[in-house]
Amino acid sequence: GILSKRCEYGLRAVLFLVAQRERRPYIAIREISDALDVSFHFLTKILQALTEGGFLTSYRGPSGGVALAREAHEITVLDLVECLEGPDLFRSCVLGLDGCGSRKPCPLHAEWTVQRKALRDMFSRTSLDALGKKTAADGLRLTQ
Repeated sequence: GILSKRCEYGLRAVLFLVAQRERRPYIAIREISDALDVSFHFLTKILQALTEGGFLTSYRGPSGGVALAREAHEITVLDLVECLEGPDLFRSCVLGLDGCGSRKPCPLHAEWTVQRKALRDMFSRTSLDALGKKTAADGLRLTQ
C-alpha cells in the first residue's frame, strides 16, 4: 500500500484498542500482537512512537498495557499517519524524486498532487471514534 507496514500496523493496533476500550482501557501489547498477528517487538516500537507522540499512554504491571491517551473522537487518522510516517508523505514525490514540483514535475506529479490532497483530506476528517464505530457496526476486520 501507500502506507508503510509500520503505519499499517500502528493504525490496526490503535483501532483494536478503540474496539476494546469499553471493556478495559489498558491492553497488553502481547495481546494486540497476537490478535493482529504482528511481530511483538516491531509493534512495541510502533506503539512507543505513538506514546511519545501523545496518542497512547502505557501502564506497567499485571493489568498494564497501552491505552488511548485522548478521547477517540479527538484523534484523526491523519494524526497517527503523520506521527508514524512523518510529514513527507503528503509533500514528497510519489516516485521519490528530489525537487519534484510544478517547475520540474515527474510524470505522475499532477495526478499525485490531486490524489494526495484527497487522501490527506479523508484522513483529516476521519476520527478513530468514527472508524471504531464503523468497524463494530459493519463487522469490519483488522486481521488477515
